[in-house]
Amino acid sequence: MQPVTVLFSLTALVGSVVYAATQPPRQPPAEALAACASKAVGTQCSVQLPDRTLQGSCQQVPSGQTACVPQGMPPMNGGNGTMQPPANNGAGMGGDMGGGMGGGLHSHTINQSSGKVTLIPATQDPITNSTITVTTSGNQRVIVANGISKHRTGKFPNAGNPNSISVQSYTFKIPLNPKLTGQIKNIGLNNFGIAVNGVTFDPTAAETYKGDRTWTYEAMSGAIPLGVDANHAHVQPTGAYHYHAKPTLLLQSLGVSASKHSPLVGWAADGFPIYALYGYQANSKQVIPVSSSYRLKQGQRPKGGTNPGGTYDGTFLNDYEYVQGAGNLDECNGRMTSTPEFPQGTYAYFITNEYPMIPRCFKGSPSSDFMHRLPGMRPNGG
Repeated sequence: MQPVTVLFSLTALVGSVVYAATQPPRQPPAEALAACASKAVGTQCSVQLPDRTLQGSCQQVPSGQTACVPQGMPPMNGGNGTMQPPANNGAGMGGDMGGGMGGGLHSHTINQSSGKVTLIPATQDPITNSTITVTTSGNQRVIVANGISKHRTGKFPNAGNPNSISVQSYTFKIPLNPKLTGQIKNIGLNNFGIAVNGVTFDPTAAETYKGDRTWTYEAMSGAIPLGVDANHAHVQPTGAYHYHAKPTLLLQSLGVSASKHSPLVGWAADGFPIYALYGYQANSKQVIPVSSSYRLKQGQRPKGGTNPGGTYDGTFLNDYEYVQGAGNLDECNGRMTSTPEFPQGTYAYFITNEYPMIPRCFKGSPSSDFMHRLPGMRPNGG
């Protein structure tokens, strides 16, 4: 594909700043980066100019940063007017590590879905005992696990997933005392964290509309059959069983209930704790359901080229937008709160029933141990 030059118009008085999407990519304008410095992809944004304010949305750009892309900007790589995420140098760093389009992406042409996933019953006993140890070393929490759940799983391989569960050799080192950075780092196509049973949280799929990463499919939309089981999990080509959404039987075994604050469910890659479904109301010990602040966009998607058209219905990640205050969680599905494990307060992430289910961004600095580094993965890795 030939390099595409995108005009990133920032002022009508002194001309425009040209952002060339070539290799290597150039730095987006400072104003565009600053406007999305603490916002998630898909969040509405604006760029203040001397003569006007440009409205747009935060998008990941080839450098891996998040920038404010004005409405109506010409498309990049045949997209819908938003800049594309980095190509990962063809490394196939997918949450669902497929073997299709560039960098392990898998290409499809479905543009609407029922929003219902056919789940494989969890009837299979674990292939071996689950092992996980959590220790501390200096300023790090060290998690060693074999990636095998204690709960039952679906049958793998199955019609939507050709892979078999196998023992993993995980060693994850995360900050023992994590800090908020004041920035947001999007998960991309990497693991979000690890559950207390040693199974990874890996929510994003490497399934795209016509190879355009702007239109990455939401794994739980049901648009693409991925062989997901009753725990909203399936298997990578590496044999890694992993969760795409609420780990049903794990939460059941932990006793998650509306009558009490969620027990610890896992650890995020940046070191902050993960809980599920229920937390404390602000400044009290009253237990309340936690709720996502993401909502479906209204209207029709752009169409033509690699734009799918159709109604925003949750088929794609880009069908959703963050609406501050719509729920009680922030753009990374987290909030500052006290918890049973952290009575003095902490930032904590929560798993929800609604999108994004498992958080898709970090408020701290994620450990590189959670990045996928495997090239050439075959389809339906999940």
